[in-house]
Amino acid sequence: MPYTQDIVDEINILVRYNLSTTQEGIKVHKTATPETIAATKRLYDKGLVTQEDGGYLTTLGHEAAEQAQTVLNLLNPA
Repeated sequence: MPYTQDIVDEINILVRYNLSTTQEGIKVHKTATPETIAATKRLYDKGLVTQEDGGYLTTLGHEAAEQAQTVLNLLNPA
């Protein structure tokens, strides 16, 4: 199954989280792109983040963000 644009948008949100701490979240403002706002809402609906506009990662969200960041690092080495 190929990635859809919606999945890519959600992954782009997940890789913004700082995984070295659980005390740091993100806030997606209403001035963000409609795609970013929608992706964050979908992550909330899937139980990966604590708020519709971002918030903190849930346990499942932390696992997903770790894997997303690992894939990104493998495909785009520094």
